[in-house]
Amino acid sequence: MQEKELSGLTDKELLEKSKNMKSAPMTNAILIGFLVGIIVYSIWVSSLGFFTLIPLFFIYKLIDNSKKK
Repeated sequence: MQEKELSGLTDKELLEKSKNMKSAPMTNAILIGFLVGIIVYSIWVSSLGFFTLIPLFFIYKLIDNSKKK
């Protein structure tokens, strides 16, 4: 399903889209902070390994997704 242009949206749809746009950066920041915490804990307990790379991949995806929006 393609996204409608902003001019074709109703007032209610515009308000809902605005709320989603405001909450997305805060959610991304919380998730990135949580993933960085996992990385720091992983390095503290053991050392760099495969499980350290998984959160790095998710951080990259979150940052890349926020740049698109």
